[in-house]
Amino acid sequence: MSQDIREFFSPFTELLAFGEPTHLEHAHTWVRNELFEQLAGLGFRSITMETCRIRGILVDDYVKGGPGDLDTVMKEGFSHSFGEWPANRELVAWMREYNSDKPAEDRLSFHGFDVQNETTSAPSPRTYLEHARDYLGLDVDLTIDDEKWSREEAVLDLTQSPGRSPEAIRLREIGTAMLKQLHARKSTDDAWVRAETYLTAGLSLLRYHRECAEPNPLGVRLNRLCAMRDGVMARNLLEIRRIEAGRGPTFAFAHNAHLQRTSSSMEMAGERIEWFSAGALVAPVLGDQYTVIAGTLGRNDTFGLGEPDKDTLEGALQARFTTWGITADKPTGQHRTDTTQVMGYFPLDQHLLDGVDALLHVRVGRPVTR
Repeated sequence: MSQDIREFFSPFTELLAFGEPTHLEHAHTWVRNELFEQLAGLGFRSITMETCRIRGILVDDYVKGGPGDLDTVMKEGFSHSFGEWPANRELVAWMREYNSDKPAEDRLSFHGFDVQNETTSAPSPRTYLEHARDYLGLDVDLTIDDEKWSREEAVLDLTQSPGRSPEAIRLREIGTAMLKQLHARKSTDDAWVRAETYLTAGLSLLRYHRECAEPNPLGVRLNRLCAMRDGVMARNLLEIRRIEAGRGPTFAFAHNAHLQRTSSSMEMAGERIEWFSAGALVAPVLGDQYTVIAGTLGRNDTFGLGEPDKDTLEGALQARFTTWGITADKPTGQHRTDTTQVMGYFPLDQHLLDGVDALLHVRVGRPVTR
């Protein structure tokens, strides 16, 4: 049991993943900041988080000294309302200060590795395709009804989805043709990389909307959408590692369900959903270069998570720590049953334990402050 992150990853680790057990718990984000400060001193040069990869470009520009103000960056640079989290604001401010006197090769990078959407809502692909079109200097009309594509019904009601419409087919054809042209001009400059990132994101959205329109039962569609989301997340993680490979390892932060090596599952819209997490997809590729530390939580009174029973897995961890700490010695015990779906908290079980290398346990969580 320790609070020294160095004890829990090997010299081979290139992607160190740290998960949180629920997005309602902020203690793990404060701990994440402390850990990243340690890791920056150990040669890590990038952090990636469960937020939109496209929006994350704005954050990366800012932490490397680019123009703008912190308020705007937090509002526009994060998806899923994560820009409202005080710990994320502190992280961005600290990274900018850290980078202020560093040469370019030693500056810390910020990446989002998530898609642009939630599982049950997805935006229009127009702006992503337009970015690539403008980079290529093409005269192509990409005007569509953004509201029709972006409304929640377009995901949850297959009859309302534009994913199989002639308009969608035309956009996929245009996007695929642009990708071929872009790769014919392959370059390593930032503008080309961004154009590819935007275009790839737009094509992923088109595939997502196409799946929303498939005439399958809701449970089947949700299962495939979860799998598609984590598939894109896995691809983004591998691409981020390709970009950062020559500079140092990367620290990744997201919900445990996206990082564990084993499959993930949850209840959604009354359906039992199970899919391969991004961690389960990247682990066979990276091998021992991928290390996973799952976040666990004993109690948080803010959203009604009480003290765990002593015979549960979390109860066993409660006895080991006074505040928080990391352990590779996994506990034994029962699966806790005092959680509700609205908490977004995935209790420890053997399946999760089998998919991680260590646990970072927070004994008593806090809603916002350290």
